[in-house]
Amino acid sequence: MLHYIEQIGRKRKGQDPGRPARMRKSRRMIDTETFDYNAPTAGTASLPEVYRSIPIRASISRWRKMLAFGGPGLLVAVGYMDPGNWATDIAGGSRYAYELLSVILISNWMAILLQTLAARLGVVTGRDLAQACRAYYSRPTAIGLWILCEIAIAACDLAEVIGSAIALQLLFGIPLIWGVCLTAFDAIVILYLQHHGFRFVEALVAALIATIGICFAIEIFWAQPEWGGIMRGLVPTARLLRDPDMLYIAISILGATVMPHNLYLHSSIVQTRAIERTRAGIREAINYNFADSTIALSFAFFINAAILVMGAAVFYRSGRTDIAEIQDAYKTLTPLLGTTMASYLFAIALLCSGQNATLTGTLAGQIVMEGFLNIRLKPWLRRLITRLIAIIPAIIVTALSGENGTAKLLILSQVILSLQLSFAVFPLVMFTSDPAKMGEFANPRWLRILSWTVGFSIALLNIWLLWQTFTEWTK
Repeated sequence: MLHYIEQIGRKRKGQDPGRPARMRKSRRMIDTETFDYNAPTAGTASLPEVYRSIPIRASISRWRKMLAFGGPGLLVAVGYMDPGNWATDIAGGSRYAYELLSVILISNWMAILLQTLAARLGVVTGRDLAQACRAYYSRPTAIGLWILCEIAIAACDLAEVIGSAIALQLLFGIPLIWGVCLTAFDAIVILYLQHHGFRFVEALVAALIATIGICFAIEIFWAQPEWGGIMRGLVPTARLLRDPDMLYIAISILGATVMPHNLYLHSSIVQTRAIERTRAGIREAINYNFADSTIALSFAFFINAAILVMGAAVFYRSGRTDIAEIQDAYKTLTPLLGTTMASYLFAIALLCSGQNATLTGTLAGQIVMEGFLNIRLKPWLRRLITRLIAIIPAIIVTALSGENGTAKLLILSQVILSLQLSFAVFPLVMFTSDPAKMGEFANPRWLRILSWTVGFSIALLNIWLLWQTFTEWTK
């Protein structure tokens, strides 16, 4: 796919005659250069304000080293439990009971694989995925990938804005449209927090994730789900490919779980650790980052599964298969579970989720713009731009359709994310499989096969979704 895009870019430029021969030659030389273990300078690295700001001492114990490397996985896991996930998981649980749990599980396995590759790219090359695309692809291809990534970030940010606004409305009675506007101040808060150091940001994220986990653990205890149904739901069913509506929600779950901008984010924030730029130091960092990602994303799986299980145990079991709006879920939890705390815990977890996802989404926006375009805006300005891109469509939809359109918009945003995912996955697999770029840390053969299988599976699922949607429209 990317090779085809590359050829189109070259043909349109007449094999790029406007580019000096020396520059064309230098790009070919980059592809075959001998691997260099030296780290980039802070001026050219991702997020230069926090680059290599967290020391990793060789003399500490294994557990303390694990804690030192722990953190990037949590920031990435935030994207897998944002408000977009809530809309898709609630819709899936209330309509299909536990059947879509297998989709969450498979999506989580895919996420662990892809995030591991993203961390490997950042640790080994000292480049994030956006910088690698700019370095190794032609400019038209890089610009095209940047536009697609910005669309994905806008879709994700849209879900975060709406989710936070809904939580503010449920907890404090703030009108939805005013809640959307208030989320603009998140950009300023995030900038303030980052001045306290990246470790402080990671600790805040961990606290918010723990709050979400506790809230849903209590909800599940009250809901008393059918554990046999949960176990059966973890096994994929052929109905998924026969039912267009079920497939639509499944693809939106995939888009909400495996997010394209998270791949760019992870490849950058792993560079906050000041590792030893030796073979042993790099290999150690790869192993610890794999453990960090696996633990964090396993917790994200628990959150996503808990939301769907709650939807199945509370709404599907009581015959409320029409529940798709977050607001409806909030209003019906109290009468169905018999306690007002159920609704309040739900709203508190939603607010924590929205704020967490806002933090990582704005960081990803900064990384993508700087990486693809080599434009370094002030952090507050880039984050404000990212927020405004999401707020404007959210205000328009809220003003036109009110609360009734938020669920459809949330699910649609996750489908958009899934459709953009292949354009991040394919470059990531290509780069991490190339010994010229990764040296001895290039993906081994079994990992290449597995990674390409995941990449093409995601692409084929999206093609199937588009075909089913087109078929429904033409009936």
